[in-house]
Amino acid sequence: MAQGDIETYYEDGSWKNKREGADRAFGAGYGTKDEAAAVGRDTAKADKVEHVIKNQAGQISSKNSYGNDPRNVPG
Repeated sequence: MAQGDIETYYEDGSWKNKREGADRAFGAGYGTKDEAAAVGRDTAKADKVEHVIKNQAGQISSKNSYGNDPRNVPG
């Protein structure tokens, strides 16, 4: 059930969510970053993938992994 990571980003005046490798957003038209990030987070948790949240400039502001993290780091 491997699926692409979820990206929350700003484009054309609204916040959107898109799955990695997809051409189009699956969620668009959110009024705030928080609204879009909440939907993106829930989708990433359900699919057990990483959620990447970008700021309006397109830079990564945070990343959260909800899936099988192959790296085993103590602490």
